[in-house]
Amino acid sequence: MVADAGPLIHLAQINKLFLFKTLFNYVVITPGVQREIVNEGIKCGYEDALIVRKAIDEGWIIIKEITKTTVSTVKRLAEGENVSRSDAETLLVAKENKAELVLIDEKGLSDLAKMYGFKVWNTWTILLEALHKGFIEISEIESAINELGERRHKLNAEQSAEILEVAKRIVSIR
Repeated sequence: MVADAGPLIHLAQINKLFLFKTLFNYVVITPGVQREIVNEGIKCGYEDALIVRKAIDEGWIIIKEITKTTVSTVKRLAEGENVSRSDAETLLVAKENKAELVLIDEKGLSDLAKMYGFKVWNTWTILLEALHKGFIEISEIESAINELGERRHKLNAEQSAEILEVAKRIVSIR
């Protein structure tokens, strides 16, 4: 599984980054995603950047280097699909590693990944899967909606209600 920056940042912000390790054992990121989250995040003083760096140091967030032959493909894909180089790296690393799952929060990139045939999860899918498996409680989903809303990952009322409805169904069948 390969992750873009969004789900890592959002789960780190609500102290749920460990769910990647719990659900998947590890997650693969690209050097571009590392730069975006860790390098830039630390420069800006973001606490979540330190949490992600610790997971990298512990070895369960793995940085997959981009081969020299892939660099030109990254540039072409980024320009051709109007995405960042970091986003293009994520898609190409997922393709090269035959990833079954790509973790993305951005709607446009998520749509592009689906077009390329990837199964895509986002922050909310990860939280709901963790709830389904009993790793978190419904109250933590509610807290995540509130906390992330305060950090500009705000859902509209309909989206929040839909996530909570799914969470309630999960709990009722668990």
